[in-house]
Amino acid sequence: MSKTALVIEDNENNMELITFILETHGYTTLRAESGLLGVEKAKAEQPDFILLDIQLPDIPGTEVLRRIREDEATARIPMIAVTSYAMAGDRERLLAAGCDGYIEKPIDPQRVIGQIRQAIGEDA
Repeated sequence: MSKTALVIEDNENNMELITFILETHGYTTLRAESGLLGVEKAKAEQPDFILLDIQLPDIPGTEVLRRIREDEATARIPMIAVTSYAMAGDRERLLAAGCDGYIEKPIDPQRVIGQIRQAIGEDA
C-alpha cells in the first residue's frame, strides 16, 4: 500500500516538481495551495506525511504546523518543512517547533526523496 503525502505549497512550479518526484517513487499525493486548505485537508484526509512550505499566502507555515500539531487527530503526522529560508538557526527553529525534517529550496531532485524518507522513518 502506498503512502499518501499532503503537499502544502503555493508555488505551482514547486508543487509540480514535488508531486512528480513523490509520484515517481510510488507515493500518492494530495495538494493544498494555501495554509488554511492544508490544515483542512490534513484533518479530513489524514495523510501519512506532510511537506509544508513555510512561506504561504494566507497564514505562515509555522501557524499551519501549530494547528496540525495541536489537533489530536493530526498531531503525529510527520511534517517536513520545505523552505527557501536559509538563515542560520532556521532549521533548528523549525525542527524545535515540531517539524520532522527540513528541505531547502531550490529542491534537489536527486536528494529530496532520500531526505523525505529519512524524515518519515523509511529506509532509503
